[in-house]
Amino acid sequence: MPSKRRLRWVAVPAGIAAAVALAGCTPTELHGFLPGFVEDGTAATNQTDRVASLWVNSWIVLLAVGVITWALMGWAAVAYRRRKGQTGLPVQMRYNMPIEIFYTAVPLVLVLGFFFFTARDQAEIETQWGDEADVEITAIGKQWAFDFMYAGEDDDLSDAVWTMGIQAQPDAEGNVDQEKLPTLVLPVDQKVHISLQSRDVIHSFWIIDFLYKKDMYIGKDNSWSFIPTRVGEYAGKCAELCGEYHSMMLFNVKVVEQDEYYDYVEALREEGNTGDIADAYDRLGNFPGTGAPGTDSEEEGE
Repeated sequence: MPSKRRLRWVAVPAGIAAAVALAGCTPTELHGFLPGFVEDGTAATNQTDRVASLWVNSWIVLLAVGVITWALMGWAAVAYRRRKGQTGLPVQMRYNMPIEIFYTAVPLVLVLGFFFFTARDQAEIETQWGDEADVEITAIGKQWAFDFMYAGEDDDLSDAVWTMGIQAQPDAEGNVDQEKLPTLVLPVDQKVHISLQSRDVIHSFWIIDFLYKKDMYIGKDNSWSFIPTRVGEYAGKCAELCGEYHSMMLFNVKVVEQDEYYDYVEALREEGNTGDIADAYDRLGNFPGTGAPGTDSEEEGE
């Protein structure tokens, strides 16, 4: 009884201290110091908080398992250490059924738990808006920059507008002029669907504060749907080693109010950047099966 009472007096202050410590955490600390959140806890997209929660909670579970494992290792090292006057090996045990069951069941539960929560969140994040999207954008990766094309009314690509980017141009000191980087403009609180394409090799489309990235394949389009929830400017880059100037494959993202977004699209239209650029600047004009010069289909015809 006295020992239980002592444990209670230890557990209560420890619980209070833990609660106070957690209550004093900023949103940045609560989200594991991940980018994508401001001081009031507002996330960059409707998916950012879900990604951060999966990441942080996974680490909490893993750290708890680690603490238990380290504690058991320490206890075994102390409890079964060689005492003064002892010689030879300690008594050897062939097996311990409760421990064997414990060591089998706990990892199985952990793996199933991680699989369930990962599959659940991935299914939600990977849900595409389809025809429900408010804005249709095509992002095209190339060595070593990005092009962005904004679909016209009713997602008509013949009425689309676009911008073509160039790779970052650092000065002698390695500084990059951010204003000259390709810029993707998104309307806040709107359903955005981005089609991801590549002109040459595999790239990866990564907006850092959005806590998500997706690959851009050759001959196979990928897509990403989300809602930008906070006005601001964000950094983006290619996250797949794609050649000599991979580190210079940078872009900016500006999340703006809807009126500003429509003004930007109209400004591109007035500049004459209209129509579908996906085919006109495609390096894969001789991709097998297209019937273009040099492909297998023509060689067979010869």
